Amino acid sequence: MIVKQFEDKGLAHFSYAILSECQKEVVLIDPARDPQPYYDFAESQGAKIVGVIETHPHADFISSHVEIYQKTGATIYAHSLVGADYPHQPFDEGAVLQVGKIRLKSLHTPGHSPDGISIVLEHKGQDKAVFTGDTLFIGDVGRPDLRESAGNITAKREELARQMYQSTRQKLMKLDDDVVVYPAHGAGTLCGKGLSEANSSTIGAEKISNYALQPMSEEEFVKLLLEDQPFIPKYFGYDVALNKKGAPAYQPSVEAVKRLSENYKPQPGAIIVDARPEDLYKKGHLPGAINIQDGTKFETWLGSIVSPQEPFYLVAQTEEQLDVLVAKAARIGYETLIKGAFVQNRAAEVASSEIDLADFKDNPDKYTIVDIRNSSEVAIQSYFEKALNIPLPELRERAQEIPGDKPVVVHCAGGYSSAAGSSIIEAALPHVKVLDLSEAINDFK
Repeated sequence: MIVKQFEDKGLAHFSYAILSECQKEVVLIDPARDPQPYYDFAESQGAKIVGVIETHPHADFISSHVEIYQKTGATIYAHSLVGADYPHQPFDEGAVLQVGKIRLKSLHTPGHSPDGISIVLEHKGQDKAVFTGDTLFIGDVGRPDLRESAGNITAKREELARQMYQSTRQKLMKLDDDVVVYPAHGAGTLCGKGLSEANSSTIGAEKISNYALQPMSEEEFVKLLLEDQPFIPKYFGYDVALNKKGAPAYQPSVEAVKRLSENYKPQPGAIIVDARPEDLYKKGHLPGAINIQDGTKFETWLGSIVSPQEPFYLVAQTEEQLDVLVAKAARIGYETLIKGAFVQNRAAEVASSEIDLADFKDNPDKYTIVDIRNSSEVAIQSYFEKALNIPLPELRERAQEIPGDKPVVVHCAGGYSSAAGSSIIEAALPHVKVLDLSEAINDFK
């Protein structure tokens, strides 16, 4: 038996291939959008992919389950509550999938979602591992507030939090202490609030160290779980629906994105996502362009700032970077929203103002300071006494709340997000000088 873990660092997503060495068959759990790594693994082992298990309809990434079924004929397994629109085998509580000497057993573990399942791997008569999806993470449990308006079955956050209490106590914590925990996410996901950097653990270790598994009443658990959850990106409900339906095949969909000529000029008012480094963007960009820089969290910020109802143009520094960005957009199902993608290799007509850092430090009252961090971050540490807090995911909708009588200084926690924030305000308030504090925020910590 081999358990192979795959990681998408940008979305902090873990997926798995379980290989029966005697049977030469593979079952996948929660595969990412690009199926090629799973095909390559199966081929390297001389094995066939025979099953794909979806622990729930994912909110933060697009799964390739339907594409894999269409290519390999593998059976898709999901809980009946998903109401899946694709061919599948219901995999409800007590259902077992036998692959060689491996038994994969379904536990219904609602809490993150009403239809969530965990998969217990039994080998040679002993429970060896549990694939917990978004129910149990390393150091955390899944957030319960994503299914109030998405999915086949909706549920209030309080109801799901209570279900999480029961799922952890009555199902997962009753497994043997040495059972290995394999979650669907690691640190950096927005599906939980305090995940560890580790990629696996054990039930026993989680009982000791995971704050959510400590002895407490159900009421205490619900209160604890509901407080200080991160923001919900705009794309999450869209991804739940697309995963319930099944996304188009990855490679053809990526290749269908229209490539435009260099330094193309979209029509006025178009949504433009400029992913070039901030220094290039600030030297000259297209009017109204949003500077979401390419980086490890590009797809998360793209889906947090741009809604799935908004087609957009995508701008990169090079053709190679454009390929990477389209692939990242596809991981959240946004490649179909791209009206056109093009390279910008010369400064466009709009340049951004540079901040006079010395003047700002000496005369902060001369400026309107906008803190675009999440409110929970601001509650922990505020850098400026009179800053206006508008979280970045809300900024496009709330930019008009910013007074226009002074120059505006924008800051985040480390400098990356303020490039996007300042570009949004610059577009919304064209007659106001907008300044990005960028990495200089570190001088004020």
